[in-house]
Amino acid sequence: MLIDFFYRLRAGGIQVSIQEYLTLLELLRSQAAPQTQEDFYHLARMVLVKDETLYDRYDQIFAAFSQGLAARAAGAPEVPLDWLLQTFRKHLTPEEKAALERLGWDRLMELFQQRLEEQKERHAGGSKWIGTGGSSPFGHGGYHPEGIRLGGPSAGNRSAVKVWEARQYRDYDDRQELGTRNFKIALRRLRRFAREGAALELDMPGTIHGTAQSGGMLDLRWMPERRNTVKVLMLLDVGGSMDEHVERIESLFSAARSEFRHLEVYYFHNCPYETVWRDNRRREQRVDTLDLIRSHNADWRLILVGDASMSPYELLYPGGSVEHHNRETGAAWLQRLLTQWPSAVWLNPEPSGYWQYRQSIGIVREIMHDRMFGISIEGLERAMHLLAK
Repeated sequence: MLIDFFYRLRAGGIQVSIQEYLTLLELLRSQAAPQTQEDFYHLARMVLVKDETLYDRYDQIFAAFSQGLAARAAGAPEVPLDWLLQTFRKHLTPEEKAALERLGWDRLMELFQQRLEEQKERHAGGSKWIGTGGSSPFGHGGYHPEGIRLGGPSAGNRSAVKVWEARQYRDYDDRQELGTRNFKIALRRLRRFAREGAALELDMPGTIHGTAQSGGMLDLRWMPERRNTVKVLMLLDVGGSMDEHVERIESLFSAARSEFRHLEVYYFHNCPYETVWRDNRRREQRVDTLDLIRSHNADWRLILVGDASMSPYELLYPGGSVEHHNRETGAAWLQRLLTQWPSAVWLNPEPSGYWQYRQSIGIVREIMHDRMFGISIEGLERAMHLLAK
């Protein structure tokens, strides 16, 4: 099994030596042996990958290797890595793209299973088999209006309804300061002030009154600082098409950290489902969404941040998530969040002029009762005004 992993790494351009491979085997036989797949992922990366710039390539190879193990365990055929090595891209005209048939969720899954059972060799540039660069609904690097992307990057069409690969996401940096000043000003519209804590601020009226009462002797009076006590729960979409908006989201995140004393942040991908997570480096350590709802009462203000650009199946079909089999639809989970926090808002970094061309954005806007706003000064001010009610 690990010899196959070794050759996959070498074929993928990661120059693993025999000595490094033997060191990994020795560690697997020692008391430091990993107990979980995630532990093995980190141990193998530490031993076998010497250059941090190769981490993303390692992630893709490890994902393909893990999928192969899962497929064998389930009795399903494995998709060989060389089927997914792209050599060219077929360029389709707008007319050719328009002529491609949308298969529908059930038919797409049925055909994918058939291809796994029937295909025996690599294909590229075609319209049927699992491969690259063509108009097949299975593979990567080509175009199909509804497809399953495997083992490679998106070609930029945002049309995949399922993605078979494990990706490592990065937390947004709340220390980002550039461009946050205007965001801070807009976020200040969401305020609920109270005086609490130690008496550190001079009470000027009280001091004047006390000094007058004491016959001219200075009587300094102090009071607690006046702070914004509003409590904000922020759910951030991360990865995939959100990579295009990292700089803007980091500016928003940094401003929120500065303005809201009570701020809790969790991550999701595309749509919140049954779990969310706090740290993208430890994405396996998830928090049940129902527990999140139970532990945060209606005093909290919910802000969802994401481009809402996904397959409509993610919102409307059980099992439609690109990353796992969700037993309930994304729409059902969004509705649960809105039941707990009816005044919630959705902030969308995608330019509002594009919203009409994304079917999923229209669905999310309808679920949110049109409480979706662009991440602009005007959009943030309108969103904060609604949340402050």
